[in-house]
Amino acid sequence: MSTEKRVRARDLDLPLGRFKPGRYNAITDVEGVLVGHSTIVRGEAGPLVKGKGPVRTGVTAIIPNEGNVFMDRLAGGAFVLNGAGEVAGLTQVVEWGLLETPILLTNTMAVGAVSDALARYMVEKYPGIGDEHDVIIPVVGECDDSYLNDISGQHVKDEHVRAALTAARTGPVAEGCVGGGTGMITCDFKAGIGTSSRKLPQVFGGYTLGVLVMSNFGKMHNLRVAGMPVGEVLAEKFRDLSRRRIAYGSIIAVVATDAPLLPHQIHRLCKRVSLGIGRVGSYAAHGSGEIIVGFSTANVVPRRTKKMVYKMKLLLDQRLDPLYEAVMEATEEAILNSMCMATRMDGVHGNWVPALPLDEVRRFVDATRPIFASVKKEPQQPAVPAGTEPLVEDDRQIAFDLDPAAPSRKRSAEGMPYPAKPPKDD
Repeated sequence: MSTEKRVRARDLDLPLGRFKPGRYNAITDVEGVLVGHSTIVRGEAGPLVKGKGPVRTGVTAIIPNEGNVFMDRLAGGAFVLNGAGEVAGLTQVVEWGLLETPILLTNTMAVGAVSDALARYMVEKYPGIGDEHDVIIPVVGECDDSYLNDISGQHVKDEHVRAALTAARTGPVAEGCVGGGTGMITCDFKAGIGTSSRKLPQVFGGYTLGVLVMSNFGKMHNLRVAGMPVGEVLAEKFRDLSRRRIAYGSIIAVVATDAPLLPHQIHRLCKRVSLGIGRVGSYAAHGSGEIIVGFSTANVVPRRTKKMVYKMKLLLDQRLDPLYEAVMEATEEAILNSMCMATRMDGVHGNWVPALPLDEVRRFVDATRPIFASVKKEPQQPAVPAGTEPLVEDDRQIAFDLDPAAPSRKRSAEGMPYPAKPPKDD
């Protein structure tokens, strides 16, 4: 068994986009977002005994708003690229444009048990649920870990859900074979939970955006690492590897940002996550589920208020492009982190999944380093300097000033262009 040290993708010096990550390079860089895991690994690898094991599964909890998301709801949205998967509670998130429960990730057959456990946890915390308050529909996402786990044995219990919720913290996030990602596989290598973040420059608003994935998709030959066709080379090296053939994979991604977005904008942001998934090698196969859930922490929608009207900050649509680019970068890196941090795992029927060989990836990076050495990886300014970019209107170019749009409590259209009158025709 390899003793290769596991490191995050960024530690391999990969070209991972032009925007800088946040302090922890994790979804927890978005203020108020907490993450916790409960990992269940029991039994030696070998024959499957339903109800006994081997067990390779768990629960991951993403808690927005420091746990106050029920009373102080957040704007939410979602996007389904391919729907051969499930996120329970998603219909209401999309309909209302609000998130009001934590988001939990687990295996396919545990969705009901996890939803029940979260409902009980929430009722204990807020006894008015179902009486003075509306009922809740917990948001629970799933992927199939049956290649390694006794998935039909129903091993995820109430105590595991509570352990994940109780363990939720800000700061660094454990990745790889942890929580809901314990038994997950990506491109025939071990994967699981991965996360990454981006901090936009002030000229783009200074917002923070984070992505967390439970990654479980793809075939080895499709794998791309920072754009390099690593999978095609590794497929030859691992040509004799026994792989899952019947069970399809999926990916659930959670996006958080402090940018003041409305639900339809969060939906649009979630769409761009699928571009980051595609960068790593997914083509959204027939039996795969690519489902993305997102929320913004910028606006709090109170459950109790005597007001008739509630005012919300919003980012103008013209300002969304940097977030689109950032979320694509963060998604790609989060998936790669899930693979880089995961270790080999053995499970049911003696099935085993190798870890991504980081030495091979390093060799690719070293071979291409002369190309990237001359590339400016993380420019902190737009391609066209602010204040000189032309606005095209009626085929005529109009100059305008673009001021930095620093985040503020009160926001209207700071930093947005105000077109001058078109110049008179000669």
